[in-house]
Order: sequence, then C-alpha cells, then structure tokens
Amino acid sequence: MDKTNILPRTAPTEPPNLTDAAATFEKMQELLKTKNDTSRFVGLALLKSVLDNGHLAQDPTRLRILWEALSPKFLDRLLYAQENEKITKSESRDMVNLSVAILHTFTNLLPRDALKEKRLIGRVGPLVKALVNSPTDTTQYILQTLLSIVSQIEGARELLHIPDISALTELATQHSLVLDVLLYMWINASTVSDEISSVHESIDKIIPTLIVSFRQTDAVTFIQCVASLIPKLTPEALPLSPRWLTPLVSILRGLVSRKPTVAGRAAYTNLAAALLQAYPRETPILLFKDDASGSVDSKPFSYLFINLLLIDLRSTFPSLLPQLNSTGYPDTSRRLAAAFDVLSSFIGFLVRSLDDDISIPSFSMPPDLLLKLRKDIAESISLCIEYLRDRWDASVAGVSGLHPSARTGTSATSEGTRLTLTWESIKDNATADPLTLAAIRALAIWIREDENDNLRNECCGLMDMFVELYKCSSEGLDFRYPILLAFEVIMLSENGVEAFLGQCGWEVISKDLVSILKSIDENHVSGTASMIPRGLEIVRVLLAVVDHPSIFSPREEWMEIITHVSSMKTSATLAASVLELQIGTLQLTAALLSKAAGGVQKRYVTSFPPLLGIVNQLRGFVGQLDETESTDLMALLDDVSLELDNLRNIR
Repeated sequence: MDKTNILPRTAPTEPPNLTDAAATFEKMQELLKTKNDTSRFVGLALLKSVLDNGHLAQDPTRLRILWEALSPKFLDRLLYAQENEKITKSESRDMVNLSVAILHTFTNLLPRDALKEKRLIGRVGPLVKALVNSPTDTTQYILQTLLSIVSQIEGARELLHIPDISALTELATQHSLVLDVLLYMWINASTVSDEISSVHESIDKIIPTLIVSFRQTDAVTFIQCVASLIPKLTPEALPLSPRWLTPLVSILRGLVSRKPTVAGRAAYTNLAAALLQAYPRETPILLFKDDASGSVDSKPFSYLFINLLLIDLRSTFPSLLPQLNSTGYPDTSRRLAAAFDVLSSFIGFLVRSLDDDISIPSFSMPPDLLLKLRKDIAESISLCIEYLRDRWDASVAGVSGLHPSARTGTSATSEGTRLTLTWESIKDNATADPLTLAAIRALAIWIREDENDNLRNECCGLMDMFVELYKCSSEGLDFRYPILLAFEVIMLSENGVEAFLGQCGWEVISKDLVSILKSIDENHVSGTASMIPRGLEIVRVLLAVVDHPSIFSPREEWMEIITHVSSMKTSATLAASVLELQIGTLQLTAALLSKAAGGVQKRYVTSFPPLLGIVNQLRGFVGQLDETESTDLMALLDDVSLELDNLRNIR
C-alpha cells in the first residue's frame, strides 16, 4: 500500500472533541477497524491520548477490545517507517513514535496472558528494527517494551530466533536495558529443552560482540549481566568451554586493577564466583595466574584480587548485623557469599599449586606475600566466625551455647511473631542465607589446610549452629558436607569432641549415615551419588570421636550403628566409592567394639558372623576392581577382618 496514505499531511495534534467516554470508545473502535490507513492513524492518535490520560487503565474489557481492534500489520508498517521520497523524516519519526508509545502502554496495561500472544510477540522483530536511528526517548520505550515481552517464555523465544539483533546489541554500552533484555531472553528461553542449542548459539554469538563493545569501558553493567546470567542457567544450557571465557576473564581482571566503585566491586566479585562455579577446570588458572605487569607494585594479580576481597569482608562484617532487615541486605549477602566462594576456590588452587606432583603453569607467589595473605585470611576467617556466632544468636539461638531444648517458643509482638530470645532479625533467615553457607564452606576448607589451633578452637564455639544447620539442611540450602569437613578438623582441637557430643552431634550425623546406608540397600542409585562423599566424611568424623584420647568407652547409643552395619547389603554392581563407604562403616564398627566394655561386647557377639561375612563378600568384590583402587581397599579390609577376628576370639 502507498505509504503516503498512512499519515495525513497535517497530523492531528489533538484528538476529536469527544467528551463522552462511550462515544470516544466507539469512535476509536471505528477508526481502528477501518481499512483506511489515515483513519487508522487518527484512531491511534486518539487512543494514545486516552491511554495517556488513564481513562482505560481500570477498564480491562474495553482495553482488550481496543487492543484486538488494532491491526498488527499496520503497527508493523509504522514501526518500519523510514524517510524516503514520499515520507519526510519528521513523518517517519512520528509514525515510529506513535506505534512504539501504543505498544509500550499496552504491554504495561494488558494482563500477563496477553504478553504471550502472537499479536504482541510478533512485534518483537519490528521493534528491534525500529531501534535504528531512534531518538533516546523512543529507544528507551522500545527497550522497556521488549523487556516486558521477553519476560515471558514465548516472547523470549521470539527474540531468540530473530537472525540479526545487532540493532539491539549495538546499544548495550549506552542503554543498560539492552543487557536486561538479553538476560531475560536467554534465561527464559533456556527453560524450554528444545531451545537449549539455540541459547548456546546465541550466547556464543553475542557475548564476544559485547566483549568487544565494552572493552574500552569499565564494563560494570556487562559484568553484572553475565554474573546474573550464569547462575540462573541450568548446566545443560551453559556453553561448554566457550571461547569467550578467556577475554571475559581479561575484562574482569582489568576492572579489578582499576580501583572500581562499589558497584564495580560487587560486579567482579559475583562474576568471578559464577565463572568458578560454572567452569571449575578452566577459570582458576585464567583468574589466578600471574600477570605482574597489570598489578600494583608488580605484585601478582591473584594477591591483589584476593586481598581486595578480604578487605571487603573485614570492612563489612562489623556493620553487617544491623543491616539484616534492610532492603539492601540480600545484595550484600550475595556479594560476600561470592567473595567467600572465590576465596574457597583460591585456597584449593593454592594448595594444588604447592603440590610437587601437580604443575600449574604461570603461577607463583613470593613467600613474603604468601605469609601476609595467610595472616589476612586467618583474620578474615576469625571475623567470619564472630559474625556467624552473632548472626546465629540474633536469628535462632538467642545466646551462645544454649542447647536447642532450652530455647523458649515464639511470642506475638506488634512487629509479628518472634523467638523470645532473639533480636534484630527476620525469623530463621540464617538457614536460608547464602552467606552462611559460603562462609562455612570457606571456613571448613581453610581450617583443614592451615594448622591454626586458635581458629579451630574458635570454631568449637559454633558447634550448636553447625549441628542445627546440619539437621535443617534437607529443607533448603545443604550445609551438611562443609560442616562435616569442619567437624573432622574441629575434633582435633582441645574441646572439639566435648562440644560435638554436648550438642548431640553423634546422634544427628549417625542418623544421616544410617539413612545413606538404607538408600544404598534400597538401590536408590540416583539419590546416593551425592550421598556417598557425605557418608565417607561422616565415618571419618565418627572415627575421630571414637579414637579421641578423651573417649575411654563408647556410649550405649553409639553402638546402635553396629546393628545397621551388620545387616547392610553389598553387591558386585556397586561403585568403588560405595564399597569404600561400606568398608568405612565396618572400620567404625570394629573401632566401637574394640573400645567397648566387655559386657557390651558380649551383647553384640551375634553380630560378629554377619560382619565377617560382609568382609568376605567385599573382599571378593574389591578384588574385581582395577589394581589402583583395590590395593588400598583390600588393605583396609584386612585390618577390619583382623580386628574382628581378634575380638571374636577374646569373647
């Protein structure tokens, strides 16, 4: 159709003088449904005026009728309007502005279901095309409209399959909303299994383009976008070993070296943690490798980076508790949790780099910097322990060391129902706080690698929190494995075993061990994969308690584990890790029986035959493993067999 028919030579700046709402509605309907483009344009101008005045915002029925009266093809022609020999620059701008304003208003007023309809999502392509040479205000409206559309899966898929969205991505450095649009597009589209490959392709195509665009900027908004994207994508949706990983880490390192703002520090911290989680093999060497030329005073980048994170942790902890109920606390919590995750990864990287059998290229740190870093990490962990103690008291315990059974119930106040011994917190929030989990994980790794008796003794003061978090892990965040890692080392401290038993730690983790053994017996293979490492760690902790010099004889309730172990099932089809766990439980059983009093041993005399039978079965299954795996396991079985034989002969 001749585009000169779309816009009258003198466009109406004011709608017809229709004061009656019903008459106005009928007139708009009539104008919008006509086949004449000029009348349609007048109808759109009238509709925009009515929408701007809010006359239809509270009338969803009429709003829907007018929306369906709009011609999608006519809107597209307006969005595609460009200056040519028949249309002036001013006219084409008016066409685009009017159609964008109409779509922007409708996306805000229509119900959520309407955002999924083809009538709206079909406008995504023309809207992207309209970004070319659009003025700033119109561009902002287009981006807001696109963001509303891609917030639905259908809209995200529509944008994902547009071949060329360069008009959108080229604006990323000027408008942060572009990154939000891309973020929602990838996240929502990735929830559809059929779109996983398309999401991979889109990410691998667009991320390098954005890296080039942001290279000459501080890239804070871009780094924030990728940091938000990666944790929200499923493992299947993440590209494998992407080529853009190296230049992305380069941008992150550049931001760290620029003395960034608060937003910049949060951005690089969150991105580093996200990349380490998503790409644990590639990222550590890229992030922590030496690059003295880019560091202050020629110090290694890893030293500068970790030192900045530690400074952030130490400076934030003292004022963190009063912020628990503030609106900014969740962001602060995520940033500090990310800092702890990076610290945990760095500690592991550092330990591997010091291993003579493992060669990590391009990494070394002078001894004086290592000692200073060790001191700073220890100080940060100490402050972390102090904060966790206060945090737990404020949220749950009320006072340090109070046994859970001694806590009183809740009471109703003018501000809601609260625990009567706690203060300044949202109820039970600590158990769902990502900072709590990340801090405990970093704490556990550090006290295992650094033989610091003071820190280990300080951790004893958190025993009630550890046990309580262990019990509630099945309901939300899983604290169990990092807590077990901490337990194993805390048992070596002066008061570790006493604190552990005083908080019923044995009862809690032995119950978990029994549930793991039952899962293996019931052949819940899918459920046991993550349980086996935890089961092995439980055995190590319980053995450390039994073997502790302060334990002269095991308690009666500890012996219940023997009954469960003597009845467990084994099979040649079990993985080597499962066989190792079963051997570990036999070791625990032998240790308990060897330390038990004579009378207690007599009560369990009937358990010796089934235990030795399990040993013999396992010996045959272990013999079928490859030599590397079987040698150590066979030696453990020989020790258990010898111990049980000796005990049986004594009886």
